[in-house]
Amino acid sequence: MIPVLGYPSVSEAVAWLTRAFGFTVRWQIEDHRAQLGVGRTAAVAITTGAVPETSDHVMIRVNDVDAHRARAIEGGAVVSEATDYMYGERQYAATDPSGRRWLFSQSIADLAPEDWGARGGEPD
Repeated sequence: MIPVLGYPSVSEAVAWLTRAFGFTVRWQIEDHRAQLGVGRTAAVAITTGAVPETSDHVMIRVNDVDAHRARAIEGGAVVSEATDYMYGERQYAATDPSGRRWLFSQSIADLAPEDWGARGGEPD
């Protein structure tokens, strides 16, 4: 799955997302559309459009949430503290210049959903 996110300026979004979050440019078509690599296997597409004013956000899994958070701060992101959660994840949130929330998550424990009060789903 590749989420497609709208920004007022594709070029400005690409510059900021690569600097602050370490994404890589896979390709870009002028200021119309781009695809950014997120880690080794994921991607996000950036297109011209308005940022939705909803509670939607993008969640990205990273290997080292504290190192990623430090890079985001250095890149100009407004970030929350990194927090450990009972479901085995360490996470922080960041807001990009367009107001979109990004949540970065690192697995710190391999827990069954039942171990922290959730119900497990059927395996695929």
